[in-house]
Amino acid sequence: MCGIVGYVGPREGVPVVLEALRHLEYRGYDSAGIAVHCGDRLAVLRAAGKLSNLAEKAYTAGLRGHLALGHTRWATHGAPVERNAHPHTDESGRVAIVHNGIIENFRELKRELERAGVRFSSDTDSEVIAHLLARAGGDLTAAAIAVRSRLRGQYAVAAIAVGDPGTVVAFRNGPPLVVGLGEGENLVASDPAAVIAMTRRCIHLEDGDVAVVRADGVTVLDASGSPVERAVVTLDWEPGEVERGGFRHFMLKEIHEQPGAVSETLHALFPDAGAPALAHLGLDAATLRRFTAVRLVACGTSWHAALVGKFYLERLARVACEVEYASEFRYREPLLSSGTLVVGITQSGETADTIAAMRLATGAGASLATVCNVRGCNVRGSLAERLAAFRLGTHAGPEIGVASTKAFTTQLVALLALALAWRDAKGLPASETGALLERAWALPYDIEGALGHAGELAAVADELQHASDALYIGRGALYPLALEGALKLKEISYLHAEGYPAGEMKHGPIALLDENFPVIALCPAGELAEKVRSNIEEVRARKAPVYVIGDATDARLIELARAVIPLPALPWPLQPIVAAVPLQLLAYEVAVRRGCDVDQPRNLAKSVTVE
Repeated sequence: MCGIVGYVGPREGVPVVLEALRHLEYRGYDSAGIAVHCGDRLAVLRAAGKLSNLAEKAYTAGLRGHLALGHTRWATHGAPVERNAHPHTDESGRVAIVHNGIIENFRELKRELERAGVRFSSDTDSEVIAHLLARAGGDLTAAAIAVRSRLRGQYAVAAIAVGDPGTVVAFRNGPPLVVGLGEGENLVASDPAAVIAMTRRCIHLEDGDVAVVRADGVTVLDASGSPVERAVVTLDWEPGEVERGGFRHFMLKEIHEQPGAVSETLHALFPDAGAPALAHLGLDAATLRRFTAVRLVACGTSWHAALVGKFYLERLARVACEVEYASEFRYREPLLSSGTLVVGITQSGETADTIAAMRLATGAGASLATVCNVRGCNVRGSLAERLAAFRLGTHAGPEIGVASTKAFTTQLVALLALALAWRDAKGLPASETGALLERAWALPYDIEGALGHAGELAAVADELQHASDALYIGRGALYPLALEGALKLKEISYLHAEGYPAGEMKHGPIALLDENFPVIALCPAGELAEKVRSNIEEVRARKAPVYVIGDATDARLIELARAVIPLPALPWPLQPIVAAVPLQLLAYEVAVRRGCDVDQPRNLAKSVTVE
């Protein structure tokens, strides 16, 4: 959600903080702000809209100082206007804070402060933190320890004060915070992407930690207030990986990075080019055999990956599997036991609803695994990784565009690895999966082939850009891809779209179809092709235009469709991984033609760290 940066060191703070915030723009935001320690005062500037608006203000004002905070805000409490942008200060302007999260008891705290005569200048829940820190007494560290105990909810906070000219104090409960360790300078941020230009060495703070960050060192206090050592993580990606690298948008770059990301994930999870290595997954055969059921919990695009994972686990491993929206999982008292494996699927490893679902599962006696992106640090860094006993790491690398692309396809590879490992542990016949494994190693080349049809997809986008609605249909393991294709189109082009099982069309959606309602059908060669072809016939009977992603050698499909984007003949488990690519490219091309902000679509955030 919100982006947090705090810098202390010998350099001018404004350019350092603005550059770090630029690397957090991908998270989504609607306003931005900066606070600079200017000797006897804190100078605060805020701006609605893009970060460039704030940069113009800051450089015009000529702010100078070596201690600074920065923030990009995604509105939760209070409208996305300048007065609600961070940093927030107390009435005297002696303390400034930036905050990510939701303070659940802020109304209670605000009433208490107002009774004491405090006047508020914003509509946010965050402002209470600044007033509480200012009234706590003592230095900023002591104040942070005192205030932290009064806050309920999820929060990551960084603060500076006039009276502590060389210190950033940061504390968290829920949303992530890292401390980048430089040479004679240090930087607090909500995401490693903000620190990579300065250093590869960082500390991930734990829930309850208070970090006292100075130019010459960092002290971390745990929930009890005692000094504690936290592991120093070495980031293993280059600063250039968070740049566009010649592509027009991050999303397009990340779509084109999928051959490499899938290849790296395959090599990590199938290190011997055979069955997935159980030990590498943190699992063993006896442990897997102990589980009688699996629950996959996720949000958004990761939920669509989970739906595909259900096909993998039930058809390949013959294990009962349910897929849950993480945001709903907690509210229906799920029946869990020690024989249940709950798998939290999250690109960031910090998605608030998924983390909450994982914690509930632990409390109910279930075992935890996670599928999340691990390429970026050499130890377990995200909260999901630390909660889980077992980790299936994807190797997508940094994903900056808000709409997930390579994280999704690598999640599918990880879930396939889990299913095949489970199958192997149960002693099911290897003869049925040998050809699948051999074919999987060609996936990067299949994806490259799919990328080669960008021109044909651009021609389809020329027609789709004028539509008001679209319907995506698929069957079997490609039904979740219909959902994912529709979500991508909605997210970045703002064109209404729905995904449906092709066989369910006659139970409602077919009533919508006419010559102005395009349908995108997933119909590769395989066991369900004939049934999907029949559904396409139904669509054409209603005069709706059809665009097929599938078997380009099928003469009847060519006759029915306005365009057929080729998919190679693949075993069914591999079809979703390759089919994702043309769906992503199509959404991208439509969004570009509609003049949309592809990398930062309105109202969306990359990392949803509040519930």
